[in-house]
Order: sequence, then structure tokens, then C-alpha cells
Amino acid sequence: MSVPELLCANDRRFLALARDLSAAEWSAPSLCDEWSNHEVLAHLVAGYGSRLSVLLAEMSRRRWSFDAANTEMARKLAAVRSPAELIEEFARLADHPAGMGRYFPRTMFLGDHVTHELDICYAVDRAPGIPSDALIAVLNVQVSLPNPFVPAFRNSRGLRLIATDVDWTHGRAGPEVIGRAAELVSVLGNRPRVLATLTGDGVAVLAERVVDANRPTRTAE
Repeated sequence: MSVPELLCANDRRFLALARDLSAAEWSAPSLCDEWSNHEVLAHLVAGYGSRLSVLLAEMSRRRWSFDAANTEMARKLAAVRSPAELIEEFARLADHPAGMGRYFPRTMFLGDHVTHELDICYAVDRAPGIPSDALIAVLNVQVSLPNPFVPAFRNSRGLRLIATDVDWTHGRAGPEVIGRAAELVSVLGNRPRVLATLTGDGVAVLAERVVDANRPTRTAE
């Protein structure tokens, strides 16, 4: 399947999962720093439906920080839309994207949606059901191309990555990191939650990179 086809199929499958989550699961903290699962869902909706001008205006109020603006947009939307409302809005926008959803690359949306689904699933101890072709597509892009929003390229540098449940490897040499594809996507995206499921002599190297990225930045007194 092409990336747009993968994205469409994955979004439809995600909707079935989303409709099965309980209110307690939506209110639980996600693996994405500072966001509940409800706010992660709001972020997915905002990505498909918000105008670029709204993002830029929010960034101007946040010292031009994309992360801060992104967080605030998700929180604002989650504050006024219930998970059920957001699920139906996501379903509509998946078929007919608006705003930024019409212009941003499908590869970006696929990676974003897969990573955040893992944020939700791992947070509530649900086994992710993301198809192997979608996981492989995400891994191939994220470890091959530098991206200011996704640290997988940096985190994978010099390592040999081996997926145990799909036909995928990366790197010809170097310390090995071995695990399921979904776990690799999550950890390479700076989520340390499932680090313990990975094996190989490269796990310590990867763990240091992930932990360092999640270490709070000290500010001057």
C-alpha cells in the first residue's frame, strides 16, 4: 500500500480502538509528556483540522516554541471537547482533512498517529494492534531522515536495530537493539516506558540518549 493508503487504513483501525476506551483510560496520563490520553486525541484532531494561522498565533504567544504551542492547542481543544466528540471529529477529518491536514505530508501524519497511538496503548497497558506495514513505513522514514520533531534519526545513529516481529532491520553494524517494531518506534521517539522490553548490547546506549532527552533542563536562578 502507498503511504496515503496506509494512513487511511490505520486511522480507521484506530477509531475502533478509540471507541473502545473507557472514560478512565482517556483521563489517564499518556506516554507523551504532560498530556493525558484525552489531550493526545485532541492533538490528533488539531493536526488534521486546525489552520496554520492558529498554530502560528499560538507560537507567537509562546516565544515561537512549536512544542509549547502544540501542547496548548491540544489542552484547549480537550477542555471543550469530550473524547466521544473528538473521536467523531477525527473520523470526519480523516476522510476530509481541513487546515493543516490538507497540506502536511502523509508520512508525517502516519508517524505522528502511530507514535501517539502507542502513547495511549502503553499508558493503559493495552497491546497495540498497529499493522506491520504501517510500523515498517514509520520506522523506515524516522530512522532515515532528520526531523526536528521526531528524534529517531539521532537516537538510532550508530546502532543496529532488529525487529523481532516484522521483517525490518536498520544499520549494518554497531551495538544491537532488538525488540518488537512498535516498541522500537516508541523508544526511538524518546518514550522510555518500554525500554525494559528491548534486548541487545546497544540498549544501554539508546537508553542514555532517551533518558538524557527526557531529563529536565536546568534554568538559571
